[in-house]
Parts: sequence; C-alpha cells; structure tokens
Amino acid sequence: MFLLFKLFWRTISALFLLLIVFITFVIGKTWYAANNETIRKADLIVVMGAAQLDGRPGEVLAARLEESLRIYRKELAPRIVTLGSAAPGDRFTEAGSGKNWLVQKGVRASTVTAISKGRDTYASILALRDTFDPSKTPDLIIVTDPYHCLRSMTIARDKGFTATCSPSRSGKASLGSAGFRYLIRESAAYIAYVTLGRHGIHISDHVA
Repeated sequence: MFLLFKLFWRTISALFLLLIVFITFVIGKTWYAANNETIRKADLIVVMGAAQLDGRPGEVLAARLEESLRIYRKELAPRIVTLGSAAPGDRFTEAGSGKNWLVQKGVRASTVTAISKGRDTYASILALRDTFDPSKTPDLIIVTDPYHCLRSMTIARDKGFTATCSPSRSGKASLGSAGFRYLIRESAAYIAYVTLGRHGIHISDHVA
C-alpha cells in the first residue's frame, strides 16, 4: 500500500513538473514571437480588430493601424484587410472604422477590404479565410499587439495561410507599455486554443 501511495505521488509530481515546463515554454514562445519580427513581402496586410469608439479607432486599434500603414508604405504588401465586427449596440464596426482611418491617411479605398465579421481572433480569421482563398492569397502579415502575435499566426496557419506578424509599436498594448499580465493572458489563451481548439477561445480579445 505504501509503495502504491509513493508511486501515485511520484506520478502526480512528474505530471505537475511537465505542466510547469509546458506553461513556461508557452510563455517563452509568446514572448519570443512578440520580440522577434520576421515579416517579409506578402499578399495581404491583415489588421486584427480592437475596440472602436463611435467610428473612431480606440488606442489599441489606432496603434495597429499605424503599424499597418507603416509597412504598407514600405510596399511589403499591395492590400490591407481590416477585421472585426461591431459590439452589441455599436453603430460602427471595427473593420469599417479601420478602413475609414486608413483612407483618411491617404490609402486608396480600393486597396482596403473591411471584413466586418468576428468578435474574437478565431472568428475573424475564419471570416478572412471565407473572403480570401489561402490557395490564391496565402501570405499574410498580421498586425496586432506584440503578445497577440503568436496566437494570431497559429490560427492563421491552421486555416491554411502562411503568416508572419508585425506588432504594433505604440499604445498601451505595445511592448513598452503592456505588462506581464498581458503576456500571461495571451499565453493562457494560446494554451486554451491549442488544447481545446475553437471552444477554448472565450478569453476576450477585444481591448480599447
């Protein structure tokens, strides 16, 4: 009986250690993706949605749009896609607000596609795949918050795209402002996605 009890606790201890190692690995992977930009020329620049305020991009969305404009002007991709639906009660969508902002900054409206579907990362990328066939426009540069890069790229790759990430460089979700809490939240969301799939993404993506 004592030997069985000892074996049981050894097994529990080993599983707990493996869990700690896995969580530490994911946190490190999320941090690495945020701090190591690997963008190259692509078919589309894809701006992940974030909160808008009655048609005006919130701070986080504005920072993402600024980054998309920067790499668009560097001619890294010929088109920009903005993602994100409206929150309940909103008159405007995140995607539409993003497109209007880019057009106001001088980007031709014909080169920007607003996909006003999806209130989370998974649903938004699913809507992207329904609009752009990965076999015809496979290469994406995803623009989002640094710690959101890994999960966004992983979902996009799972849906058939080749994805890199160009993280926003300003605002409260940038590396200079986002705290350890955001890193942990995104690491947890990544673990939920890779272990539970679509059903594990209930952690909110949308920040103001």
